[in-house]
Amino acid sequence: MPESKRRKQPASAHAAVSAEPKPNPVWFKPVMFGLMIIGLLWIITYYISEATLPVQVWGSWNIMAGFGIAIVGFLMTTRWR
Repeated sequence: MPESKRRKQPASAHAAVSAEPKPNPVWFKPVMFGLMIIGLLWIITYYISEATLPVQVWGSWNIMAGFGIAIVGFLMTTRWR
């Protein structure tokens, strides 16, 4: 096809189409909320069991583990569309 018959799109229109964020995968929200809930349940379990569960050897580090799990879930919210 000759150059004169081809339709050229403006560069700005092409850039706008490719700049749109893609939607999240189906698994994203359940994993995000799941991590937040698991982290919360981890901490609650630690306090209710009087430091014998979930991992007795870790002691107070169970709190950090619970917060770490929950924080990963909260960090995922920055990518949620």
